[in-house]
Amino acid sequence: MSLYGFVRTLFLSHVYPHNLARIEAMCKELKATVLRLLPQASNGPLSQIGDKQDRLQILKSTAKALKDGNVVAVPTDTIYGLACLAQNSAAIEKLYNIKGRNVNKPLAICVGEVQDIYKYCKVVVKEELLNDLFPGPVTLVLERSATLNSDLNPFTKLVGVRIPDHPFIRRLCQMCNEPLALTSANVSNQASTVAVHEFEELWPSLAVVVDGGPIADQSRLGSTVVDLSVPDKYRIIRTGCACLATVDVLENKCGLSKDYFS
Repeated sequence: MSLYGFVRTLFLSHVYPHNLARIEAMCKELKATVLRLLPQASNGPLSQIGDKQDRLQILKSTAKALKDGNVVAVPTDTIYGLACLAQNSAAIEKLYNIKGRNVNKPLAICVGEVQDIYKYCKVVVKEELLNDLFPGPVTLVLERSATLNSDLNPFTKLVGVRIPDHPFIRRLCQMCNEPLALTSANVSNQASTVAVHEFEELWPSLAVVVDGGPIADQSRLGSTVVDLSVPDKYRIIRTGCACLATVDVLENKCGLSKDYFS
């Protein structure tokens, strides 16, 4: 079955008819591949097996698009994101162009597991802290290592790292076997998005749009961004959606103090 046939079958089986006609027409017009990530089934083993196969096919299709140097849209635990391979310089340039983002604004990276952070960053905090905050709606800013693509944020020695609490994007990182460059799925300076229809104007520039349904957190605040590049100190760069809980872990559990002078 062709990729389009696979997508169409998913829609026919799982999308309400009035939405199906609209989305199929849009796909043909824009030549966008929209893959609907189905919720976990709870009505028997056969449905669960089918859902796992669907998810695996969507993962494979999205990973292939990334490895081919394309930009994709994916759900996270906070908002929808645009992603490409962080080690692919041409893809990074494409991502900036699609979003209309100032090239002097950094991109975060996304990895699948805590252990992956050590390959791309110089970690000056205990692993316990990383395990307390990841996976979750937090971006930790650390000093980058020489392994990370030098064309990614070449103007700074720091990089933000995410491990979203979302199984799809974590598994996607693992399948690609390298970090993703990740930013919000919207035109620069516009509101963050919590559903795929909210960034339809970007679809023609994307290889794959993974529709995971509406994001549970509707605040649109994005992740809490914390600078942990200075030993024993932390600095909140963006409050985001999990600031209080993050500060509680940093101060009361891990004993870090707020850096007032950076």
